[in-house]
Amino acid sequence: MNFLHNLSAWDWLGLGTVLLIFEVFGAGGYLLWIGMAAAAVGVLTFFIPEMPWTLQFLLFALLAVLTAVYWWHRQRSMTRPSDQPGLNMRGQELIGRTFTVQTAIVDGRGKIKAGDSVWIAAGPDSPVGSLVRVVGQEGVILKVEAVTD
Repeated sequence: MNFLHNLSAWDWLGLGTVLLIFEVFGAGGYLLWIGMAAAAVGVLTFFIPEMPWTLQFLLFALLAVLTAVYWWHRQRSMTRPSDQPGLNMRGQELIGRTFTVQTAIVDGRGKIKAGDSVWIAAGPDSPVGSLVRVVGQEGVILKVEAVTD
């Protein structure tokens, strides 16, 4: 209890520093703002050393909640749909396109040549050289259907 009655600016600045160090290890921004709240209380305590410890804790709690909520709202407002939704989803760009069967599709499995890559294809039995259209993807397997012109 004696420690609480003698809280100083250095205690708050030390807490803020520890929280900022923890933030470096990947807290996603939340400890950054809580650490800044502790540092702000430290600065206020430096200028108003006679501030009671209860007021210091209340101020810290208020600032920590406000800054965490601010960070949460900022993160949500920054999230927007991608203008390239298929980015880093290899194979999604192939859906709807037509390709030639490279290895005959037998019993529902074969291979198709898509650009400079060969993909495993799942679909109706098709001989080598026939055309198939990609209609979906399941992992590294492209779902295909026969092209009838």
